[in-house]
Amino acid sequence: MNREQLRSAIARYRNQVDYLDIRVEQSESTELSYRGQQLDTVDRSFALDGGVRACHRGGWSFVTFNGLNDLDQRIATAISQAKLVGDSQTKLAPVATIEDIVSANIKRDPRGVSLQEKRQLLAAYNEMLLNYDPRIQTTKVSISDRFAKKIFANSTGSLIVQERLDINGRFAAIAKDSGIVRRGAESLHSRNDFNALVGIEERVQGATARAIRQLEAKSIKGEQYTVVLDPYLAGVFIHEAFGHLSEADYIYENPQMQKLLTLGKPIAIPQLNVVDDATLENFPGSMKYDDEGVPGQRKYLIKNGILNQRLHSRETAGKMAETPTGNARAINASYPPLVRMTNTAIKPGSTPRSEIFAGIKEGVYALGVLGGQTNGEMFTFTAAEGYMIREGKVAEPISNITLSGNVFQTLQDIEAISNDLLYTNGGCGKGEQSSLPVSVGAPHIRIRNVIVGGK
Repeated sequence: MNREQLRSAIARYRNQVDYLDIRVEQSESTELSYRGQQLDTVDRSFALDGGVRACHRGGWSFVTFNGLNDLDQRIATAISQAKLVGDSQTKLAPVATIEDIVSANIKRDPRGVSLQEKRQLLAAYNEMLLNYDPRIQTTKVSISDRFAKKIFANSTGSLIVQERLDINGRFAAIAKDSGIVRRGAESLHSRNDFNALVGIEERVQGATARAIRQLEAKSIKGEQYTVVLDPYLAGVFIHEAFGHLSEADYIYENPQMQKLLTLGKPIAIPQLNVVDDATLENFPGSMKYDDEGVPGQRKYLIKNGILNQRLHSRETAGKMAETPTGNARAINASYPPLVRMTNTAIKPGSTPRSEIFAGIKEGVYALGVLGGQTNGEMFTFTAAEGYMIREGKVAEPISNITLSGNVFQTLQDIEAISNDLLYTNGGCGKGEQSSLPVSVGAPHIRIRNVIVGGK
């Protein structure tokens, strides 16, 4: 992959359209997985992906390629398609021209670890899960790693090379007893060290322990409760129910949301602060530059309860007369960048963690997440695990916990935000691009009047 080749190609065509960029990504990856006792996947792959974006009179075109030999033809195709659809005005917020090389700071490189060693490590974790309890029926476990070198060049003169390493471990166990089936899961992520997957027996075993605990849990009676969310579920809540509403492409295309999400409007309790931060070191959603060459930034989406900022690409920032935020991201160079979150979190509050349950006569402690859905400002989530809260104490385990509500009302119903904070790695889907590395973070949060559905 040659940087100067991309620079020269851009130079030959830059005057034919309003805007042009090229992204090339060369990657190598491995994945191993078990399903129960069966080794399900052993895969090692190498890929070169690329995409050309052209914009003319507001019309966008995106053309992919997997080799540089026909690059000129692909650029010409993108330009001709953009000219076919463009019929108005190109509005891209201005950004600085950048030339930079960003190297990955790797400790133990997974590319130097043999497939045999990876298989032995995964097999040991898998056996540990299977042997934890006779009620464990099966498992689904995997480890994977991907190293990518990405080059970005555009018609305003930017030329950026970035390296990225992602290492993942995913561990799930299925338990069954008397016709009841429960699932427990744990996941880990590192941006720089394969050893993050070594010596994590206690963490992995958490998947089976959670599944077994839930077998013994009783279904909750559905009604309104004061609910305490653990950091994982609170982080997923703020990502899914509010974070996606902060993505400016959604707001720009939705007049109703433009009225609801006016900057400067109070939308939550004054103690609530929500950030999207691409600058955190070695987090899944972190990067120095996004896929439009805009520097990654820390943004306060909600500041002291006030709607403060939203997430932008250059196009949405230009159309809405705001500033680009470095949130144009794609899962690889074969896809066009979309407005996406990075590392999204609720900032810690002032309530000591030890006091977050105080004063709750009867409530629910909801942990983790099995799934959920959002529809505009409405949400429904299913917790992975839960307990009743009685007289300010965590009590018996409960199951089949669904939490529903309106996100704006829920942000007003927060009673307390604890002073702890935990980030969890995850993956985000949008516009047929899944799964994009992100992380979600939060302290424990306490919310009154939550509609909790049971069985």
